[in-house]
Amino acid sequence: MDTTRLAAGETGAWVVAHPGPVGAAGRGPLEWERRPVPAPGPGEILVEVEACGVCRTDLHLTEGDLAPRLPRCTPGHEVVGRVRAAGSAVEGFATGDRAGVAWLARTCGSCAYCRTGRENLCPDSRYTGWDRHGGYAGHLTADARFAYRLPEGPPAEELAPLLCAGIIGYRALQRADLPPGGLLGIYGFGASAHLTAQIALARGARVAVFTRGAAARQLALELGARFAGDSYDPAPEPLDAAILFAPAGELVPVALAALDRGGTLAVAGIHLSDIPSLDYQRHLFQERTLRSVTANTQADGRAFLAEAARTRPVVRVNRYPLRQADTALADLAADRVTGVAVLLPQ
Repeated sequence: MDTTRLAAGETGAWVVAHPGPVGAAGRGPLEWERRPVPAPGPGEILVEVEACGVCRTDLHLTEGDLAPRLPRCTPGHEVVGRVRAAGSAVEGFATGDRAGVAWLARTCGSCAYCRTGRENLCPDSRYTGWDRHGGYAGHLTADARFAYRLPEGPPAEELAPLLCAGIIGYRALQRADLPPGGLLGIYGFGASAHLTAQIALARGARVAVFTRGAAARQLALELGARFAGDSYDPAPEPLDAAILFAPAGELVPVALAALDRGGTLAVAGIHLSDIPSLDYQRHLFQERTLRSVTANTQADGRAFLAEAARTRPVVRVNRYPLRQADTALADLAADRVTGVAVLLPQ
């Protein structure tokens, strides 16, 4: 595999060729290919990638938990880059601008969900790195209406995780209905959780973290959590709200049982293993609420990026060259990443 030698007009990209376990012996799920630099269509921008975050959703796609929608799809939906060309009818971007390309790639704009501010539920929604090629590449195209203008100052590798880990964590926090000054329980403490915890703390909340990784527990305490224990440890006191980031359905009853009366558990992942049977009295009675989180709206993205610009959350970055995307995914699968993994083309 040669990930460096490209002819003029070519770009390199990873594609999901054989969905299956990462890190397995023999032929892995990803293949490197060279292809022409794509041309932006009407309303699209061409982005040269500066950094791309590695999300657990990429892992689900690569391993086959999410059925591929685009043959030989290039994963990656936390993309920071430079606009190198624009198609007709593009507004808001010019060549050289810094742009962010996130998970939500397109919606129909006309259904009942889109018309009422719930475009994340649009039946015709499309997603970067699932329905169209993403950022595990040198270049990609994006619908300019769904891209974000990004500030010039922060490093690209610190901005990239904000575009999914940050945004989806923000929506999960909103869905959790945490009261002012309340105690938020966070189950799992990876990319999204370590950013969400900081947003909650900046808002005046208290945070308790439950995760199996010792390094993740230490990071949680360093960032200001009042408690950090194992996934199955009892909460120090009843939780006012909770977010489940780990894709582990067996933790749903654990988190529900830890809620105070009237508390809400928001499940943040796109994929979750089976949930065990719930006991109505222990897990749902006294107006406890279980909610899912489905993608995000553009308004979520803009609101979160504005809040992050004010609060400047610490982003714990693990850097990988683009040619080691398979290694980054294997490390994520094995819980060897504390914070976020980010691919850097150069």
